Amino acid sequence: MRVCLASTSPARLMLLQQFGIRPLTLAPDVDEEAVVDAIESAERRTLAPDEHVLLLARRKAADVAGRLADEIPGFDGIVIGGDSMFELDGEVLGKPHTPENAVARWRAMRGRTGVLHSGHAVVRLEPGSAPREVHAVAAASVTFADDVTDAEIEAYVRTGEPLHVAGAFTVDSLGGAFITRVDGDPSTVIGMSLSTLRVLVRELGVDWTSLWHTVDPSLDGDPGLS
Repeated sequence: MRVCLASTSPARLMLLQQFGIRPLTLAPDVDEEAVVDAIESAERRTLAPDEHVLLLARRKAADVAGRLADEIPGFDGIVIGGDSMFELDGEVLGKPHTPENAVARWRAMRGRTGVLHSGHAVVRLEPGSAPREVHAVAAASVTFADDVTDAEIEAYVRTGEPLHVAGAFTVDSLGGAFITRVDGDPSTVIGMSLSTLRVLVRELGVDWTSLWHTVDPSLDGDPGLS
């Protein structure tokens, strides 16, 4: 059983590796902003956070699954796609990108609780069969310490860690010391809910434990994708 992670996120890859799965990784070719804008324009509304992350997770998984089916016709396994966003008081907070945005974000978040929404899509590819896809959204609430000082915030931002992650924080690295509570599957906050993935994989007829110690052959000399 092969596993492909439709993402180059270090956090998502680390999660799978920690639980015994060493997947092939492939970056999806998806213009996220254009995809969301097209749906919102067509439906004349703003997508809710859970709809937003699910839409992008499904598009990412579908893009990579289609490329695998074309370029490795014998691929027999699953493709995992994901997307995450953080919501605070109804406002969606994406990646801050700049130190100034990150500092402002942390000053607004301290002492408060927000929700991390994580979309998941899993596609089953089998030679000779049509692809099958299942999907779900997981959410976990995150509470930030109310005594985080401006100096701590500025020092954290200087590390660069919060600049390119949803919500401007991590729970499994330097940012973890400033988080006092997580309600929900903790892995959701890291990048993907493993308990949700287990349910989705099982819906596709795959035993989760069969993925343990998976090593994709393309990582051991198989040329894999061109």
